[in-house]
Amino acid sequence: MTTPYTPPSIDEYLRKRLMPVEGAIPHVQGIEMYGSSIPAGTVGGDLFEYINFQQRYDIDARIQRALKRSQEYLEPLPVGALPRNSVDDHVEWLKSRSANNSELEREYRAARSSEQVRVAEDLHELYSTAGVLLVDAQGHGIISAKIASTVHDTFHALMLSELDHRGKTTPELFERINLRLALSVTARNALGRSEQANAQEIATMLYGEVRPFGYFRFVNFGHPPPLVFSAEYRKFMDIDRSRMVQFLPLGVQIPEDHPDRNRYLSLDFRRRPVKSSDLAELTLMSPGDIFFLYTDGVYDGSDRGARQQIEEVMREHYQRPAKDICSALLDHALREDDRLRQIGERDRIDDKTVFIIKRN
Repeated sequence: MTTPYTPPSIDEYLRKRLMPVEGAIPHVQGIEMYGSSIPAGTVGGDLFEYINFQQRYDIDARIQRALKRSQEYLEPLPVGALPRNSVDDHVEWLKSRSANNSELEREYRAARSSEQVRVAEDLHELYSTAGVLLVDAQGHGIISAKIASTVHDTFHALMLSELDHRGKTTPELFERINLRLALSVTARNALGRSEQANAQEIATMLYGEVRPFGYFRFVNFGHPPPLVFSAEYRKFMDIDRSRMVQFLPLGVQIPEDHPDRNRYLSLDFRRRPVKSSDLAELTLMSPGDIFFLYTDGVYDGSDRGARQQIEEVMREHYQRPAKDICSALLDHALREDDRLRQIGERDRIDDKTVFIIKRN
C-alpha cells in the first residue's frame, strides 16, 4: 500500500529552498570551499547558495550561440525578408528614418557583431569561476524567508539576462535587485511595509565570485565584510576597509539619476549607480589562507571579543578541510546561543550562515 503524498508546509518548502545543495559545490583550481546555514527556527531569513556556472548553465552552447550571432549580425537582410534578429529590426528602423544610411548600417552591424565576440570571451571565463550568494533578511521567520526567496528568484532571473547579453555579471544586475527590493510609493513591494511603524524590512546581500588560487571579487549591500585568516600568522588580518565599498542594505537607497527614483521611497539618493570600481577585490596570498563569510547570527562584524573567540576556533581548525572548519564555527555559534538563553537574551539569537573559501 502506497503512502499518500503529503505536500510540504510553507516553512518546510522555504527551508529546503534556502538551504545550499552540497552537490552543487563548484570546483575552482587551488580552492576548497564549503558553506552551511542553520535557521533560528523552523525556517529563517538567511540564504546561502553556490553559483556553479558549469553545472547550472551550458557554457559551451552559450559561447557557440554568441559566435553564431556575431556572424549573423554582419549579414545584410535580403530585400523583402522579415527581420531575423534585433540588429535587423534596428536597421529597418534606421532605413525608415533615412534612405541613405548604408555606412551607418555597416558600422552598427560591426559594433553589434564585436559585442557578441566579447560575450563569448567573457562566457569562457566562467569555466574557472564560481559564485556565492549570501542574503540575510532581518528576522528569522516565514516573512524573512520569503524576502530572502524574493532576492534569490530575482537574482537568478537577472543572471539569465546578464549571461545572454553580457556573458558575465555586471553592476547593473545588483542595481536592479536593489530597486526590486525598494518600497514603491504607490504600492506594496517585495519587502512590504509596516502599517503601524511605517518601517521597511531590511535585507543585506553579498555576492562574490571566486577564481583560481583565491582571487575573490564581490559586491556588498549592508552585509558584514569578509574576514581573511592567515595560515602563516594564524590570525585574522587587518584589511583596509577603504578598499571594500559597502552600500546600504537592499532597497534602502536609490541612485539619484535613476529615472524611477521618485516612484520609490529612499533613505536618501545615492550620488551614482554601482560601478565596476565599487566591486571589492581580495586575494588569498598563501596556501592555507581562508576567506570567512558569515551572517550576523554568527558574528556581527564589529564585536572585538566575539572576533577573538572566532579567531581561536579558526586557529584550532584552519588545517582541516573547509567543511570541518565550517562545522566548527557553526558549533561555536550554537554554543553562544546556549549562553544567550541562559542569561535571558533569547531575542538575540538569529539565523546562522558560514561560508569558507580556503586556498589549497
